[in-house]
Amino acid sequence: MVAIAGAGGGLGPAVARRLAEEGATLGLTDRAQELLDSVVADLGLGEDRVDARAVDLLDPSAAADWAQALDQRFGRVDGLLHLVGGWKGGEPIESFDLADYELLHDLLVRTVQQTSRAFHGPLTASGRGRFVLVSSSAAQRPEGSNAAYAATKSAAEAWTLALADSFAGSGATANVLVVNAILTPAMREKNPDKEYPNFTSVEDIADALAFICSDSAEKMNGQRFALHP
Repeated sequence: MVAIAGAGGGLGPAVARRLAEEGATLGLTDRAQELLDSVVADLGLGEDRVDARAVDLLDPSAAADWAQALDQRFGRVDGLLHLVGGWKGGEPIESFDLADYELLHDLLVRTVQQTSRAFHGPLTASGRGRFVLVSSSAAQRPEGSNAAYAATKSAAEAWTLALADSFAGSGATANVLVVNAILTPAMREKNPDKEYPNFTSVEDIADALAFICSDSAEKMNGQRFALHP
């Protein structure tokens, strides 16, 4: 069973579809139930292979309840893919609104903290648990106009690598998949003739995540994988 946080976003449906094709049972969450219902309808899975519920991942009790519910219903949790995203930026470092940093810290750091802590036990107990954070190259190449975004992404990556260390010897792993930007189906539909040379498609990201979740990646722990030019 693989849990996906942020399953209703631009990336989530493609990842859910790819894992479903591999035969995975899925536990999906996002901010709103209607987003999840749409994803589930497109997957066409039976009720025995999918659990979709809105969860406030900023609430540690809610995150813990989600992890416990999935573990109890399916008997194990073998993966947690953290796809929660968001962006604020474009203003100079000396004058941007620091409220943007607080917003991004909640969205991009605290959700990683709450989910990783909630699922630590089940992922370790699995013997082959996988935690994967989808991150941005901005974390390693910050610019003066995206300081808040880069700093929070960097913090989320550091947390994930610390999580990897905590998994040492358990068979569980934690890794970071890095892209510049994500090319979604909606973007393609809006601008079908536009080229996106520095973007990574949701399909390629989904393929990479499926590999990291596989047994072939069992020795990959605490790594940053670049999936961009």
